[in-house]
Amino acid sequence: MRHSNSGRKFSRTPAHRKAMLHNLAKALLIHGKIRTTEIKAKELRRVVEPLITLAKRNDLHARRQAYRVLNDHALVKRLFDEIGPVFAGVPGGYTRILKMAMPRKGDNAPMAIIELSRSSETAAAEAPKAAKAAPVKEAKPAAEEAPAKPKRTRKPKADEADAEAAKEEN
Repeated sequence: MRHSNSGRKFSRTPAHRKAMLHNLAKALLIHGKIRTTEIKAKELRRVVEPLITLAKRNDLHARRQAYRVLNDHALVKRLFDEIGPVFAGVPGGYTRILKMAMPRKGDNAPMAIIELSRSSETAAAEAPKAAKAAPVKEAKPAAEEAPAKPKRTRKPKADEADAEAAKEEN
């Protein structure tokens, strides 16, 4: 019976399972979204969401707790300085799992994309603003166009050059 046993085993040893989930968490925080199996995505959510909650706290102890999972000072700094403030007013649900239509080719495992929910929304919201803010460049008159370069021809190879010279001598 599985009473009081939370989490999935993934047919791995505890150390391997912990390392796998920590590496997936690193990849998700670096890239913003990753593609993995549905089950791993659901387990990964249990690792990443507390990390983002720590980033919202933004104190020394929270940084040290996040470093225990991530083992990368630069990534912890990014988590606390960039990702945490994005979710400042959000009470939870920092990740989104999107199930993919096609399973994995080799073993038919159901695949999913797990992403940080606010990062994609803010990127989508900032893209139109950036497009509007970019000044429109005026087209140059046609008279200022550069003259066309002559087409390059291929030089004959040494064997072909010898054959042509022999033909000319005969």
